[in-house]
Amino acid sequence: MEAARERKVAEKKAQVREELHINDSIFYLFSKRSLDIIASLLGIIFLSPLFLVIAILIKYEDRKGPIFFKQVRVGKDGKEFYMYKFRSMVSNAEELLHDLLKQNEVSGHMFKMKDDPRVTRIGKFIRKTSIDELPQLLNVLKGDMSLVGPRPPLTREVAEYSSYHKQRLLVKPGCTGIWQVSARNDVGFEEMVEMDIQYIKERTILKDTILIIKTIGVMLKPKAAY
Repeated sequence: MEAARERKVAEKKAQVREELHINDSIFYLFSKRSLDIIASLLGIIFLSPLFLVIAILIKYEDRKGPIFFKQVRVGKDGKEFYMYKFRSMVSNAEELLHDLLKQNEVSGHMFKMKDDPRVTRIGKFIRKTSIDELPQLLNVLKGDMSLVGPRPPLTREVAEYSSYHKQRLLVKPGCTGIWQVSARNDVGFEEMVEMDIQYIKERTILKDTILIIKTIGVMLKPKAAY
């Protein structure tokens, strides 16, 4: 019974992969992983002075909480992992979330709030510039994430996914992607899913490289990050 169910799930997943024409060639996957390792390692080395400054500022404003914030996210094929960020909120942010859910400003299975009262002063700056995301280079180096791919969702978000939404979990999640460099918080959940599926259909090393370059530009000239 269990074997039959697993076989049916595998067949359905294979069918979706075929429909999306996912680029899973050995050359692409090897090249992508090589790019991830080299770029994330160099990024960690060269950005280490910035990491130190941000760490000091985070501790100076709120000494009670940790420097890094880790959160369970859902990756490729539903595998859970801890995603790292610089802490941009007060130390009891998760406890305060429930009372703020009704003020969600993004449609769909995500929570975003422009003037979130839980965000610290240094948190507003590192969010605006996306510096808070840089520790995810550790996730990339570990292999939990890639530099480019769909953003990894929260477990509570995935619990509300339809089978269509779950297609974005067919590839390894990334630090950046199409919607991050084009619209960010200006789009709703359904539009984000469309952009992720578009990436999954069209991903190549050239496209990944272009998105990484565009991401650097977004970080230097931030618009709708919060």
